[in-house]
Amino acid sequence: MTPAAKGPLANRPFLRRALPPVGSLVAVVLASIGGFVLLADVGPIEAAYWLISPANIGIHFREHAGPETIVKAFAVTSRVALVVASLWIGQTVVAALFGGQITEELKRVQQERTIANLENHTVVCGYGMFGRTVVEQLEAVGRDIVVIEREQDVVVRAERDGHLVVDGDAIREAVQRRAAVDTAETIVAGIDDTNANIQIAIVARELAPRAELIVRIGDGEYEQLARRAGADTVVIPEIMSGKDVAEELRG
Repeated sequence: MTPAAKGPLANRPFLRRALPPVGSLVAVVLASIGGFVLLADVGPIEAAYWLISPANIGIHFREHAGPETIVKAFAVTSRVALVVASLWIGQTVVAALFGGQITEELKRVQQERTIANLENHTVVCGYGMFGRTVVEQLEAVGRDIVVIEREQDVVVRAERDGHLVVDGDAIREAVQRRAAVDTAETIVAGIDDTNANIQIAIVARELAPRAELIVRIGDGEYEQLARRAGADTVVIPEIMSGKDVAEELRG
């Protein structure tokens, strides 16, 4: 299963790593406030203030009866837990900085914003030899291209080649939406898998009923099925290459 299929944070490695330590910090804060409220019978605001300034616990018990020793012991435990959670967050941030994850994530966010603002672009599903040829030929004449690719090493290659890339399985509607298929002029289902391309076509036709839809198939027996799925042009690699497709799109 591809990262995009696993959830909305699959392509957000830093956020995915940050959630556990941040969640632990939130849990410690809430548990500490709740503990002070229950043990000392104080309001949540005062309890939160104790978490920030434990010295006020002693002041409180000068004027109020209660389990001062237990509350102070609880305060020490809460303070230690806060420090541990904070250190965990710090370690995660430092590791992300040195590992380049934050930079990579910022790059992906910027890329997604760029894609969201595109109109009349071409979406190419699959960056194998066929898809790569289509992309290179169209970009050479200034066409806006978005590549959808699920294989991580191929995603990296497409990004290094300077293309806008959506990391995920093009069969999935959510992935196609991230590629702004609904505003695309042309969609190319160019994966080396006929069944996958037909499924891509079905989803794409629903999202972009007016877009030109080009579907690659393995052999002629699937042509009618591809056309029923919404294909305007059906490509058989033995007859029509990626370069031929690009030349037709360039007009």
